[in-house]
Amino acid sequence: MPPKGRRRRQRAFDEVPRWQIYLPLGLYLAFTLVPFYWMLLFALRPAGSTSLVPWPMTFEHFEKVWNERSFGVFFENSMLVGLATLVATTVIALSGGYALARFQFRVKSAFMLALLCSQFIPGALMLVPLFEIFRNLRMINSLGSVIIAETVFQLPLSIILISGFIKNVPVSLEEAAWVDGCSRLRAFRTVVLPLLRPGLIAVGSFAFVHSWNHFLFALMFLSEQDKQTIPVGLNTLIGADSVDLGALAAGGVIAAVPVVIVFAFIQKWLITGFSAGAVKG
Repeated sequence: MPPKGRRRRQRAFDEVPRWQIYLPLGLYLAFTLVPFYWMLLFALRPAGSTSLVPWPMTFEHFEKVWNERSFGVFFENSMLVGLATLVATTVIALSGGYALARFQFRVKSAFMLALLCSQFIPGALMLVPLFEIFRNLRMINSLGSVIIAETVFQLPLSIILISGFIKNVPVSLEEAAWVDGCSRLRAFRTVVLPLLRPGLIAVGSFAFVHSWNHFLFALMFLSEQDKQTIPVGLNTLIGADSVDLGALAAGGVIAAVPVVIVFAFIQKWLITGFSAGAVKG
């Protein structure tokens, strides 16, 4: 039976008029969706049209940015950077998070503090040192430089989240597997790893979306057109004297579609993973 305080709050919530709930939610939804509708409007209506409804509908702007402005190449590059960053961040964060959650060592507190403090360092502050490092490694104009930079900046938060998630898995489950003859690696793979699915999905999706949308690293480390990503490609659509709004809107739709699909399919796992990783075990 629920406690009195919870029943009282539930009763008070039931007595609130529904319009006081739906009105602010509707206003917020309109505030959120109107910019997306405006982008779709410019992308789908013919050039020069001032109609507020995309009719007659045309896909000429999508054909223009995909073929003439090389957005097909930009899309492939962004997908490669996003997936590589996702895999690298997840694997490294998984090993680092497990070490922080299960082992005790002298500099553990200092290491955690360093991870937290690294979140206050803006990426722009590290552009010159990173550029010099990649230039000496001859990695300028290589997608590998962007993948490494994105992974490095995603790791601190990812390790903290994975560590918090692993702490919520009872160590007794691993100990039972050890008693049955499993090694630590096999016990982790068969017992702990399946329970980490929400956390891994949360960390991987966050790394993918961030690397997909990030503009600065790709702009600084990639100068050849066939190596650029979608955010840099969108920037090329903005001219000094004029802006092709239809092409820019079509490029924005292309850039937004993968992110929308990712969040549409993983929202349940994402919420579970972030909430579980934020709880101290």
